[in-house]
Amino acid sequence: MKATARVEPAAAGIDSPTLGVSAVLVPVKSFAAAKQRLGAAMTDADRRALVRRMAERVLAAASPLATAVVCDDPEVAEWARGHGALVVWEPGRGLNGAVEAGVARLGALGVRTVTVVHADLPLATGIGALEPFDGITLVPDREDNGTNLIRLPVGCGFRFSYGPGSFGRHVEECTRVGVPWNVLRREELAFDIDLPSDLPVP
Repeated sequence: MKATARVEPAAAGIDSPTLGVSAVLVPVKSFAAAKQRLGAAMTDADRRALVRRMAERVLAAASPLATAVVCDDPEVAEWARGHGALVVWEPGRGLNGAVEAGVARLGALGVRTVTVVHADLPLATGIGALEPFDGITLVPDREDNGTNLIRLPVGCGFRFSYGPGSFGRHVEECTRVGVPWNVLRREELAFDIDLPSDLPVP
């Protein structure tokens, strides 16, 4: 059974949940604010429903590993707890800061390897069963531009640099920290949804 735990947004500390040595961390933006560029192709209600479905797909694909959602939105926090995920409440940090804080938080709970994966992968499968690798694994998007997934050892000093062109920057970062790294190309993990041209979902 997949381990579950939670950290309440108001909590000053951590409850000491059991996550195991590997876990999946998913940064999730407010459902109301996410994927605004899709508004030209769908209604607001449909956009929000799609964002939720994609995030749910990613959490399900993390099995059998424990999952954590880093967020700063109460609706997302409640949704995450309803799906058995640990809530890592990190307001006002931006994506890179939130992910960095989330990885550190999981490390404090005894996790040694964290898989950071975006929530906009509608075809996601097998996130919790990636091929073993003693180092950093990068999964780029279809254009080798963004980085849809990073699996890394906690405490390796990796600095996250999401945004346009992040894959190249993350490759450079692997070299900087001196940890072995590889690139894994999976269609189901490379396909993300950002623009109306990405629709309809296959």
